[in-house]
Amino acid sequence: MEQAKAYIESGILELYVLGQLKGQENTEVETMASKYPEVLQEIRAIETAMERYAQWNAIEPRTGIDNKIVSVLSVALAKRKYLQNEAAALPQNSSSRMRNLGYALAACVALLLVSTVALISTSSKLSDAKQQIADLNQQNRQFVSTVGFMKQNNADLQKIAGMIDDPNWAIVKLGGTKTQPSSKMMVYWNKKDKHVMVDKSKMVLPENDPQHQYQLWALVDGKPVDLGVFDMNTESRGLLLKMKEIPSADAFAVTLEKRGGSPSPTMEQMFVMGAVTI
Repeated sequence: MEQAKAYIESGILELYVLGQLKGQENTEVETMASKYPEVLQEIRAIETAMERYAQWNAIEPRTGIDNKIVSVLSVALAKRKYLQNEAAALPQNSSSRMRNLGYALAACVALLLVSTVALISTSSKLSDAKQQIADLNQQNRQFVSTVGFMKQNNADLQKIAGMIDDPNWAIVKLGGTKTQPSSKMMVYWNKKDKHVMVDKSKMVLPENDPQHQYQLWALVDGKPVDLGVFDMNTESRGLLLKMKEIPSADAFAVTLEKRGGSPSPTMEQMFVMGAVTI
């Protein structure tokens, strides 16, 4: 009796029911259960407590947890089947101490499940926090981009104001052609430094498709000179678009060409044109 009592109080039976023992330890428990009815009765009490708790607190298992629970219950049921023959010889009632032990085990299992749920909840909150941080970083990048856009536009506005007051800069207004009467744009040309700038804030042109680009031309003694290509994109940073330099020009014009530009303008696709007046 004393040996059976000490064996029960060692805690090995709880590990046996939970499937935490190895082969030799399992054999030892089953041998003790065959030899001492108290040991077998204790195993039955532990199994009953676990089954009742599982029934009272049944929930839909989350991914990963359900496999663990099924594994534990499968082990418990297999061991219970092994002990059925021995259990038939035991009294049907359990002692008060065994019931208390069963309740204690149920409480431990409950604490384990609550801890698991808390861990899952914490993991979910951590994932939400990471997403919020990512959203804040994205907002910060957008804010920085907006500030940079505004700074560039402000710098360009100051530059435009300086060009208007500088006599070296010629302001050339380009008006729409017969096929595109609503189109217009503004070109700034520095006769001294040869610089050519396009004012995007004054640009009114149809949006070009990915296969085409607008091409700026300078007319010099009646001959077109390529000054570069651009897209009708009002969302890009800055108000001024720098084009190729030209030492002299009688007029400026814009045509729609294949992407990358053409060696000579397509006259049927001329959108705007304007003469240099000063």
